[in-house]
Amino acid sequence: MFLIIGYLIILAASVGTYSVHGSLMALWMPMEYLAIVGLMIGGFVGSNGPKAFRVTMKALPSLFKGSPYTKAMYLDLLGLLYEVLAKVRKEGLMSIENDVDNPESSPIFTKYPTIMAHHHAVEFLTDYLRMMVGGNLNAFEIEGLMDKEIETHHQETHIAPHVMAKLGDALPAFGIVVAVMGVVNVMGSVGQPPAVLGKMIGGALVGTFLGILISYGFVQPIASQLEQQVEEGGKMFECIKLVLLASMNGYAPQVAVEFGRKALYSSERPTFAELEQDIKARKG
Repeated sequence: MFLIIGYLIILAASVGTYSVHGSLMALWMPMEYLAIVGLMIGGFVGSNGPKAFRVTMKALPSLFKGSPYTKAMYLDLLGLLYEVLAKVRKEGLMSIENDVDNPESSPIFTKYPTIMAHHHAVEFLTDYLRMMVGGNLNAFEIEGLMDKEIETHHQETHIAPHVMAKLGDALPAFGIVVAVMGVVNVMGSVGQPPAVLGKMIGGALVGTFLGILISYGFVQPIASQLEQQVEEGGKMFECIKLVLLASMNGYAPQVAVEFGRKALYSSERPTFAELEQDIKARKG
């Protein structure tokens, strides 16, 4: 939503203000638009492999949805972690074996559809719960393994914003390419009347205008939004990590989830009272 609002403001500030004292038809140069779009698509395809292409195409639609990383979502996550650890404390580690192996049919996991929608986070959680069920673990070694997995996931999720940022960096240069092509065309038509040459020069400059506007006004905001999504998503894994490590170090479930709560950004972090009230409501 904010991306669309930003686009509207950018268009109003650039094309809108220009229209007050100039003719919008002067900006209508179809071949320049075609050249810029072609160069942009060619640069995008040529500089990325199949994996980066798929990841980027999959990430783009998420920009037009609201962020899933809300206070309500984190309350659900902490509630799920609390329920799992409370069951372990009450019935032993083996009691969650079926929940971990089949979270889609688990009476605990299925109570939290908002968390089940985050497949990577559920896989991360169940993998380490499965390791806890499997035998004695060294918390220090598990923490190192968790950090390595989070780092790998972080690198993978950074592919889309990195691709879009690189594309945005290239667009001003593509605009110069189109402008130079236009200038070459003008130089080959020096015998034409001044009005015709002026229109041709204006068309060449439209290429530079388009390259800069599309780069900083449209593509770079996409890269920035994707980057913010990656950073927000990383907090979910860090929260799970801290709760599980606290549990492995002997802390009670209600204390362990407090470790995870402290890892969250202040804008989405529930207060201690909110978390306590939510857990009591789930227990009741």
